[in-house]
Amino acid sequence: MRKLFLLVLLLSISACQSKQVIVPAVVHNVETTKEVVVEKSHLPIIGEVEPIYFLPMKSPFYARIDTGATTSSLDCKDIEPFERDGEKWVAFKLVNRKSGEEHVFEKKIERAFKVRRSGDDERRKAVKMDVKMGKETFSAVFSIADRSSFDYQGLIGRNILTGRFIVDTSTSYTLN
Repeated sequence: MRKLFLLVLLLSISACQSKQVIVPAVVHNVETTKEVVVEKSHLPIIGEVEPIYFLPMKSPFYARIDTGATTSSLDCKDIEPFERDGEKWVAFKLVNRKSGEEHVFEKKIERAFKVRRSGDDERRKAVKMDVKMGKETFSAVFSIADRSSFDYQGLIGRNILTGRFIVDTSTSYTLN
């Protein structure tokens, strides 16, 4: 009986000592995460709503920043698919609600996908647009759809945000 008691005691002590070894590893991981955040702090901070320019248009569109959206989205009118050189393309009109500026684009379809909405599924097309946000000009994929019922004509998702911006939802219009 005494040997059994000593064995249980030794196992308990051993188990306690192994738990102490685990704690520094967790603390080390937290410190590593903090270092990664510090390394990426050079990214510009943007707010909940920001201006975006769809080149070659001159007036900004105000877009809602949505870290939950995978792909960015754009409000378009007169969306007409067509074929060019055996590839699928789409023509659409972009009208700035604030300035009235409008431009007709013809873009190759990058991909098509289904959006599930309550009670109705919608087929959307995605195109690559040349855009300017802040000081950076780049190309990014946008799904195009009639977003006239939404407050903002653009929605900026993770495909643009990742590696470019840090989002602070307590502010807006930081890129003006």
